[in-house]
Amino acid sequence: MSKRLFPLLILAVGIAGFLLLKMTRPEPAEVTATERSWRVNVQPLQPGDHVPVLPLYGGIVAPEQVTITATLAGRIGQRPVSEGQRVQAGDLLVALDEADTRPVLAQAEAQVADLQAQIQSEQVRYRNDQAALESEKAIADNARRQLERTRALVTRNLASREEVEAATDALARAELTVSIRERAIDEHPTRLQSLEARLAQAEASLASTQRDADRAAVHAPFEGVVTAVQVAPGDQVSRNEPLLSLYPAEGLELRARVPETFRTELLNALDQGKPLSAFSEGRQHRFELVRFAGTADPAGTEAILALQGPPRGLRPGGLLPVMLERPERSQTVSIPFSALYGANAVYLMNDDNRMQRVEVERIGEARGSNGERRLLVSGDALVSGARLITTHLPNAVTGLKVNVAESGASGQ
Repeated sequence: MSKRLFPLLILAVGIAGFLLLKMTRPEPAEVTATERSWRVNVQPLQPGDHVPVLPLYGGIVAPEQVTITATLAGRIGQRPVSEGQRVQAGDLLVALDEADTRPVLAQAEAQVADLQAQIQSEQVRYRNDQAALESEKAIADNARRQLERTRALVTRNLASREEVEAATDALARAELTVSIRERAIDEHPTRLQSLEARLAQAEASLASTQRDADRAAVHAPFEGVVTAVQVAPGDQVSRNEPLLSLYPAEGLELRARVPETFRTELLNALDQGKPLSAFSEGRQHRFELVRFAGTADPAGTEAILALQGPPRGLRPGGLLPVMLERPERSQTVSIPFSALYGANAVYLMNDDNRMQRVEVERIGEARGSNGERRLLVSGDALVSGARLITTHLPNAVTGLKVNVAESGASGQ
């Protein structure tokens, strides 16, 4: 074979091999575009009756707390109680030293006794004036007759002019004495009335002092807890100075501000006699809404909730979060917060396993069977059997394809 044909032969073999390989190669699989789906959790819906709750944060107060003050000035003689001590009705709380209360009471009693004596003296004086008036009138009559006799003697030149003047002076003095006595008798009712008024004032002062002296030893008016102790035995106190406070063991209240959005609903429930309860964490304490404060401000109105049952460690001044149960709402659904988009939208899964955005009305919060916080909503699209998507997708949009990962707990 010619050396010049050898390269051509190699080229022909290569081309034949290439054609053979091309004809015998496998056909590639056909690639088709597929739509991606997102795995989500769903909750079957079953509308029903639910109780929305309103989180509140309020302070504990003791509306019946009393402040004990000093009724008289003096030193503290006894104070057998201490801060935070629980006392029974009738227990001694604090007492002033009797050495300070006795003189004040004795002085008030002496004033009454003095005025009573003055009234008795006025009565004796009045009787003496009446008796003396008769005698002085008789003396005046005698002086008048003596003057007439003297004048008759003068006309017969049997008496001098000096004797007439002396008789005239004697009559004038007798008449003046009668006039002074009559005036004293006429003034008797006024003097007596003045003394009786002063006696009534002194008796009122004595009663007030006696009352204050009796209250100088203060006993507990009810079973309660001592607080705000401000004095110790031996302290000098002034009148009306605070000594300590006492609040009843029962009857504590919780005062919490309620937004104006919910005030009308709660007031209507109270007017209809519906009980509205609030519970602390773990339902350890229960309160009942009894009324609202008389004034409000833009931040809301203060609700007053009465403690039901024993305080179990609650103290006035403490802060406590509670959940107030609002009036029951029908045709509502309890959903997790993760199912909410924006302010008032959720997504349902339709029959084609695609997301469908629907608008809902937010009723408030609710509690699941395990105590978790959930959202209470209502809406025309939330019908029985509908599937609510509870997984929050950042790219959620109507028509997005999804598939169920697992059924969410209903928690309704």
